[in-house]
Amino acid sequence: MVPICRELSIYSVWINTGSLNTARYDHTASVLLNGQVLVAGGVNSNNYLSSSELYDPSTGAWTATGSVNNKRVGHTASVLLNGQVLLAGGSDPKNAALGSSELYDPSTGAWTTTSSMNNARAVHTVSVLLNGQVLVAGGNDPNYAALSSSELYDPSTGVWTTTSSMNNARKVPTASVLLNGQVLVAGGGNSNGFLSSSELYDPSTGVWTTTSSMNNARKIHTASVLLNGQVLVAGGVNSNGILSSSELYDPSTGAWTTTGSMNSARNQHTASVLLNGQVLVVGGNNGTSFLSSSELYDPSTGVWTTADSLNYARYMHATAVLTSGQVLVSGGYIRPNAFSTAELY
Repeated sequence: MVPICRELSIYSVWINTGSLNTARYDHTASVLLNGQVLVAGGVNSNNYLSSSELYDPSTGAWTATGSVNNKRVGHTASVLLNGQVLLAGGSDPKNAALGSSELYDPSTGAWTTTSSMNNARAVHTVSVLLNGQVLVAGGNDPNYAALSSSELYDPSTGVWTTTSSMNNARKVPTASVLLNGQVLVAGGGNSNGFLSSSELYDPSTGVWTTTSSMNNARKIHTASVLLNGQVLVAGGVNSNGILSSSELYDPSTGAWTTTGSMNSARNQHTASVLLNGQVLVVGGNNGTSFLSSSELYDPSTGVWTTADSLNYARYMHATAVLTSGQVLVSGGYIRPNAFSTAELY
């Protein structure tokens, strides 16, 4: 028998699991408190989707659940402390940024609308704070201009309130909740080009402060909070093209330092922190082709090593780390097709 995931070692392989009921890409994937995975929205052959479905790790099966009230892509999904899932923003079938948000209740399988954000936005960041509130920041407005605004959703009231604005407008940056509860936003792009700047949000004051800049400007990269509290950013794109470089942010010093480069340049990939502390990056594209490759970053050595390749090259897919430690990849896209396939690492 082929080992599926044994301490996520070098023997770990990708195996196909049940297929989605609907092929999709640019969707979200959220691990619920019961261990199931909820995927929602996305697009399929230019059709924006309202459907959502659940993956059950115990059976490997996908089942349809309630449909979202607003078709959307480029949205965010957050698992709240009460177990519900908050979808916020994104773009609708007319490609206009949305301000609407809605909640999924796993006990009923239904989506209900909640209050709208103060600013319509897509390709923004989202962070669940230690106090249970949800912070959204940046993104693009209905005119595709980058936003500096940020706001907070309070699950106890269902209301969005504005908080201070970032020092830089940015779309498609990354956001990471640090172990001290602050939020690090890094990179992205705006009318001035690609950004290397980063900044911190302090929930106790509601203020954004600048911190040191990355060594490389980048957007459409990934950011992962390591078990030691440092943040690893990897890949993305800037004016020089698709990147293989990666770097580390140390909250104790506020400094970025370069670390090992990936074996493949990539953007539109995903990154997952495994239970053993390593980081798995999957798929994406390198500017000329779509990737099936995956690789592992070892924080103890700062080195990337190649891992088993996906059965299907894919990008704009979604990943989720299951409670078992396995990594679920779902959907994705290679022109002109969206995928319904899913695989486990």
